Amino acid sequence: MADLAIHRALITGGGSGVGVVMARMLADAGVKVAIAGRRSDVLAEVAQHENITAIVADVTDETSVRDMYATMVAEIGAPDLVIANAGMAESAPIGKTSVDLWKRTMDVNLTGTFLTFREGLAVMDKTKPGRLISIASTAGLKGYAYVTAYCAAKHGVVGLVEGMAAELASSSVTVNAVCPGFMETPMLEKSVENIVAKTGMSTDAARASLAKINPQNRFIQPDEVANTVMWLCSPHAASITGQAISVSGGEV
Repeated sequence: MADLAIHRALITGGGSGVGVVMARMLADAGVKVAIAGRRSDVLAEVAQHENITAIVADVTDETSVRDMYATMVAEIGAPDLVIANAGMAESAPIGKTSVDLWKRTMDVNLTGTFLTFREGLAVMDKTKPGRLISIASTAGLKGYAYVTAYCAAKHGVVGLVEGMAAELASSSVTVNAVCPGFMETPMLEKSVENIVAKTGMSTDAARASLAKINPQNRFIQPDEVANTVMWLCSPHAASITGQAISVSGGEV
């Protein structure tokens, strides 16, 4: 096993994007990983790895989250790493941001992280090293036009992380957020499709318009985020808590 302080992990949103990359990287390092999501078919494909177990769950539903952990504990044991990765984003100008859009965004990104962390902490052995990590966004550190609900939710996630880190500082559990810029994932492709549909830009032009937000003029790669998570899971990161770590090529 790699030099890690943890042995069993739960990853929400584990069936796609960076969730898959993190799950496989941890599993290849010998960690027993439970991936959770709403689509059993995509989860099953990822769970072909011998160290990955799939659990169907909805992070916006309190009972579903509790059942998710009960299943994990029964099948592979309690987690010492919880990664709240499930997320969604929809774009709209503030004047056209409906209450339904606002609630969906908050439910998945903020309430989902809260429930994932709270219920994960409840089954963790807090006398041993533990990690709670949210895959947030640079939208938790700054504002972007046309995604105000998403920005508000991710700012809330960073506040949740900071508050929990202060509360758990006397334990062996650390709480951090990893905040990628625009990352090469299916969520990015949806953003590109939205730009194309609303502006008439070509796909290449839409991608370029997002890539240039990164001072390195590129998209963040999922393995860059996964490797940041791996470092946070090492014994060398035991004093890193309450942080929102930007993985963004220098974006401010």
